[in-house]
Amino acid sequence: MRSQPQQVLTTVAQWLSQGQRVWLCTIVETWGSSPRPAGSWLALNAAGDWVGSVSGGCLEEDLILRCVEQQPDQVQLIDYGVSDSDRDTFQLPCGGRIRLLLEPMGQASHGTHVSRLLAALERREAVARDVCLQTGEFGMRRPEAVSKTVQISAERLVHALSPHCQLLLVGVGEVAHYVAEFALAADFEVSLCEPRETFARGWRNEGVPLLRALPDDLVMSRFGDGWCGILALAHDPRVDDLALMAALRSDAFYVGAMGSARTSAARRQRLASLGMTDAELERLQAPIGLPLPSKTPAEIAIAIVADLIRARHDLLVPSTPL
Repeated sequence: MRSQPQQVLTTVAQWLSQGQRVWLCTIVETWGSSPRPAGSWLALNAAGDWVGSVSGGCLEEDLILRCVEQQPDQVQLIDYGVSDSDRDTFQLPCGGRIRLLLEPMGQASHGTHVSRLLAALERREAVARDVCLQTGEFGMRRPEAVSKTVQISAERLVHALSPHCQLLLVGVGEVAHYVAEFALAADFEVSLCEPRETFARGWRNEGVPLLRALPDDLVMSRFGDGWCGILALAHDPRVDDLALMAALRSDAFYVGAMGSARTSAARRQRLASLGMTDAELERLQAPIGLPLPSKTPAEIAIAIVADLIRARHDLLVPSTPL
């Protein structure tokens, strides 16, 4: 499963390799209500084919007509929703405004640039695009100094891109079933780890791979970077503790474990006795999820995925100043 940016970049790379003219539209600023956040992409070619999204459909139609009919060859900023007639025409939410950057692409250097972006994301590395608004020149920079997803000035646009956030669920059960379904709908990549044969036979979620390995091995080999979340849902210390000990020592952006407040306190004591430090244990979200009055497996899963969405937002909107 690929993130929306990777899907857009893959299609753009294919079009460019075929010698097609391409336009990349990036939401650079929004005011009030808007259908998509800053950083969202729409790419289209001269035939009117498109991928991605910058609205509920109204802006896409206008941008396709604009590019197919006018064939713009310079970067330009386009504002929607400035006037009342704009909001009526494009059906933007009340008071909403969107500013887009339209970039024509077609040179060999564009193909190289897109390929480099894709390669970085597939290596699960963050990267930032840097575009000159006067000349259209573009490049890449390290993302550490980017304080938000999109930064724009009179001269430059800097757009930070991050790898797809992926989750490793540990332990088959009803909660894991619903977490997987809701997390997929929320655009997480999801895998399920279950080393226990009896439980593994009960996994029926299509689209979520079942990994028959010890969870600590998986965390260390595939799920330990800063865009991974580890969720211990087995209710079995023999399985959960293996996952948590590796996860709390990794760069994972979210580490959580299911259980009551009493179970969670006992778990912390047990992990401390196994050598986990106070600083490592402070990272543990347990009881997992937002503090909702959840009782059923579906309700518990909603609380978990809501907290994951919060944590992902904090991750993808850094607070370091430029």
